[in-house]
Amino acid sequence: MDLYLCEELQELDLANQSISSFKNCIDIKEIKPDLMISLGGDGTILDTVVLTKLTQTPVLGVNLGRLGFLAGVNKEESYGAILKFQEGIKNIEERMLLEVNANIPIFINENIALNDLTFLRANTSSMIEVTAYANGEFLNEYIADGLIISTSTGSTGYSLSCGGPILHPSTNSFIITPIAPHNLNIRPIVLPDDTVLSFEIKGRTPEFLCTLDSRLTHITSQHIISVRKAPNSFYIYQPNESNFWNALKEKLYWGKKSLA
Repeated sequence: MDLYLCEELQELDLANQSISSFKNCIDIKEIKPDLMISLGGDGTILDTVVLTKLTQTPVLGVNLGRLGFLAGVNKEESYGAILKFQEGIKNIEERMLLEVNANIPIFINENIALNDLTFLRANTSSMIEVTAYANGEFLNEYIADGLIISTSTGSTGYSLSCGGPILHPSTNSFIITPIAPHNLNIRPIVLPDDTVLSFEIKGRTPEFLCTLDSRLTHITSQHIISVRKAPNSFYIYQPNESNFWNALKEKLYWGKKSLA
């Protein structure tokens, strides 16, 4: 079995075995690994999305963080999970990705996300105005602290904390969730994954924050952002065959009468 470490983790080669390293998705395409192991939390798994975009390499998430909704295996279970994979016991889930493009390019070569895209105010307490279009038709104008465009996978993340609905990952939909909207009648909306969304942003400041999973950049009112379903998918290895409903019970305490 060949083992490769992310270049940033080469210092962890404590046994001085001179383990080979990889740096980006091009390296992953050349190596053609059977499995990528993510050590951390859900945020670490999000970092693997760009690394595996040119392959169908499944990712095993070993949770060393807190919630671990995507990283569903704890460190005590990790060795057994790898053995199961080697033995051919594979439960691999395919997850939809969203793709972001703009008239002024942003997130060059890293324009895909597993969870969400957000627009946020920057350096001010004033709200921003986001005009949204669906397949070229006017959808809504959001006056709010920000706006979240989430996938079904991301429905249990930032969108949920802002009042968005929980979707099963297999539904493959977009959720648009406003963050503290000025108009309380404006609620989250779910749209099919064949919808092409576009957004224009304006406000009292020259720049706004735009995040794509764990990545961040600044945009201006000159940017016109489009969002669609990405042509490629993301693959998660779930060795315990735990389903989404179990995750809701274990991580979000569904079915519990009291958290006390």
